[in-house]
Amino acid sequence: PPPPSPMAPNTPAVPTIKLAQDGGIMPVLGFGTAPDPPVPAETTRAAVIAAIQAGYRHFDTACLYHTEQPLGEAIAEALEKGLIQSRDELFITSKLWCSGARRDLVIPALNSTLRKLNLEYIDLYLIHWPVSSKPGVYEYPIKKEDFVPMDYRHVWEAMEECKKLGLAKSIGVSNFSCKKLEHILGFAVIPPAVNQVEVNPSWQQKELIEFCKANGLIVTGYSPLGAIATFYGSNKLMESDVLKEIATRRNKSVPQVINEE
Repeated sequence: PPPPSPMAPNTPAVPTIKLAQDGGIMPVLGFGTAPDPPVPAETTRAAVIAAIQAGYRHFDTACLYHTEQPLGEAIAEALEKGLIQSRDELFITSKLWCSGARRDLVIPALNSTLRKLNLEYIDLYLIHWPVSSKPGVYEYPIKKEDFVPMDYRHVWEAMEECKKLGLAKSIGVSNFSCKKLEHILGFAVIPPAVNQVEVNPSWQQKELIEFCKANGLIVTGYSPLGAIATFYGSNKLMESDVLKEIATRRNKSVPQVINEE
């Protein structure tokens, strides 16, 4: 493969970690594309281009976010401009929405994601939430009447097929508790490589993280700053007197302190 493209001057290389089950090499720092409230596609595309120039190589999207297509456009633009030499320099994560969490809908859902991204494969495909909803409905929060029973075994078998077909290099889950992970691990032929959950100083998930470590799963954390400005988050971490004091003592910003812990 060609050598990695040069990044902006003085940009430190992002550490990486090897995923289990013959997965790829995942940069530990990722760039999320879940705007709340939503933003125009052009804003997402421009943000991804700027992130690539800044040194990001791991990008996280999902069917629900409606950012797969602008992310794909940004990747194509980055290749055209020589910001990267190969798609293989990037690590792309996307997620199966609840309305596709049925055995017969998983592979079609991933193929739809690949078409939007204009890619032949993604590096990591996650079950977005451990629930199923009526097919064809893409909204969050999910209405009570749209929930349907989830067949975990059959959905996971379809996820395993995604990996066997080469459509996803690694497969995993998101927002899964210890109990639900234990259930999946009880029958999985290919265990999940990743569990993506909210992790920050006010929601530390210590028991879940220990469970994942003990069972060979990598935990990736979203909303490290507390999901500022979203309908479900708050500014309490950024406004924390304790964190501000620590940041001042270390001569760093609050976000730097949060992401060091």
